[in-house]
Amino acid sequence: MSETAPSTTELTSQYSTRVTGDLESNLKEQERLSGEIEALQGQLAALRHDHAVLLNVQQVLDTPATAGSPATPPGAAVPAPRKKKAAAPHERTGTRKSTAPAGKKAGKKAPAKSSTAPSGPTLVELVREHLAGQREPRSAAEISTELGRQHPDRTIKATVVRTTLEGLVARNQAQRTKQGTSVFYTSPDASESAAQTEESPQQAD
Repeated sequence: MSETAPSTTELTSQYSTRVTGDLESNLKEQERLSGEIEALQGQLAALRHDHAVLLNVQQVLDTPATAGSPATPPGAAVPAPRKKKAAAPHERTGTRKSTAPAGKKAGKKAPAKSSTAPSGPTLVELVREHLAGQREPRSAAEISTELGRQHPDRTIKATVVRTTLEGLVARNQAQRTKQGTSVFYTSPDASESAAQTEESPQQAD
């Protein structure tokens, strides 16, 4: 009996402290909400007062406008459309004049672009012609160095020449052979002539 008594007292004290804390927080929340409600009610009352004042002002402004409206418009309404009609053709002629030189300038610029077209053979044509003039296989580095000597005004790189050669091989316009780790390229005409020269001594035997 002596052990259960203190335990119950501890529980009741804990519950009582929690309840008191909840009551305090509840009261604070009520006070906060009541203050916000009072502020909103004050704002609503002010808005209603302003609304009533604005309605009165609107009624006062509308009454003299209707009374004085028939006296003023006849003298001012007649010249207004005449001025607008006189200004309209000037604006139209201005727009027509502005569009005419724009078309002429555009026509002058068009042939300038066509005159700047690149001239001279392409890299593919240069590589194909070089292979056609060679009887022995050539590597991409050798072809790029020789083309660079023949055309110093153009920047010819070995990587670009290699890709060009691979494109010619894919289109059957060049042949590729390997000697160890090196890759050499020849034209189809040169390879056929080399094959014919190899077969001719065998037929003579």
